[in-house]
Amino acid sequence: MADWHGDYVAEMTVEMAEKAIAAARSKAKEIGTPMAVSVVDGAGRLVMFVRGKGTGFFTPESTKGKAVAAAALRRPTAELGNFGGNPTTLAIYASIVPGGFWPASGGCPVVRNGQLIGAVGCGGGSGEQDHECAQAGVDALTD
Repeated sequence: MADWHGDYVAEMTVEMAEKAIAAARSKAKEIGTPMAVSVVDGAGRLVMFVRGKGTGFFTPESTKGKAVAAAALRRPTAELGNFGGNPTTLAIYASIVPGGFWPASGGCPVVRNGQLIGAVGCGGGSGEQDHECAQAGVDALTD
């Protein structure tokens, strides 16, 4: 019988999500900001979420939405300001996936061997801090 989960299948595992979250939270501690972190798989499904002390009311939704946007568009959300030529494109995407697509800085895709396997979304600091923490999570999985 064929092994359905062979090496050719790239997926975001719970263990990988834990590693990404630990790295993102470590970066947040280093730069002195509260941070919530979501990790999604390549289809934008939530694998894990951790809410840091002192983060805002909507961080579960916003961090997942940032991760979904990064996975869907296969680019860091910090780069989305010029995506599609104008903000209308992003507004259309956000309306298609209500509550699940947040085109704000703090989401980064995870790519291994050229294949998207998921994304990390962070929130709780400034947009720049959120991006730094999400990138730290990604770096922990791609180094």
